[in-house]
Amino acid sequence: MIKVSAATKRYDGKTVVEDMSFEVAAGRVTGFVGPNGAGKSTTMRMMVGLTRPDSGEVTYSGVSYTDLAHPVEVVGSVLDARSMHPGRTAGNHLRSMAAVSGISAGRVGEVLETVGLQSAENQRAGKFSLGMRQRLALAGALLGEPDVLLLDEPANGLDPDGIRWLRNYLGEFARRGGTVFVSSHLISELAMFADDLVVIGGGRLLAADSLEAITAGNETTVAIETPQPDELVGLLAAKGLQVDAGGNRLIVRGTTKDHVSQIAFDNRVQLVEITETSRSLEDTLLEMTSASAEFASA
Repeated sequence: MIKVSAATKRYDGKTVVEDMSFEVAAGRVTGFVGPNGAGKSTTMRMMVGLTRPDSGEVTYSGVSYTDLAHPVEVVGSVLDARSMHPGRTAGNHLRSMAAVSGISAGRVGEVLETVGLQSAENQRAGKFSLGMRQRLALAGALLGEPDVLLLDEPANGLDPDGIRWLRNYLGEFARRGGTVFVSSHLISELAMFADDLVVIGGGRLLAADSLEAITAGNETTVAIETPQPDELVGLLAAKGLQVDAGGNRLIVRGTTKDHVSQIAFDNRVQLVEITETSRSLEDTLLEMTSASAEFASA
């Protein structure tokens, strides 16, 4: 649905985004991640025509954003949840957006209900919390019933219930055939619902693949306590597993709790405790982007 092809952008001689190329598939949620200063905001602005690339292009089913006949019916975007007049009510803000875009005012009530703000229709946006502004901004993105949602940090300011609602809504939007492209610093949250990831650092693409493929190399570790350590070490070694032993506690790498439990059960080895840990997506992404991070803690 979305194709970014060799997009490059420079400001004052500094390359902010360089030769960026990736595709975003329909029917899936694609997370867009990278450290501060990686070029995410600039890339997303190029994707909706707010910033013109120095070279390269962004297309939606082969058509550039600026050439779309009715862009609001193709792409709904939120790049800044504060982009609303503080003196306008939520309803008037959306009605003005609808009028400019040639959308029926009847959509206003529908999108307010979708994002859970119907009771706040007559409240001024300037009094809204950040979470309420996020919901109002999303309502604006939904006005044209778009095929694509392009959202920059949409979970900022949302409470846990709001984050769960957003996660479920975006997942359902994708399951209905929509395209979701969402940037986030909440990696653990993103890992719960993203299908694919685009990872950038220093303005360059580092990875663009499914979540499963990016985390496939993450090693799983199983910790065991057993009164029969020597016997279990021999059984595991016979299966080609690497075991670190220390008294009655064993650490087995590159396997799963279920696999170890089955070996122990089949050979009547007693287990007192068994736990499984895996390297997190956050750890994987931090390692991928550490060399290109503009700001890093000591």
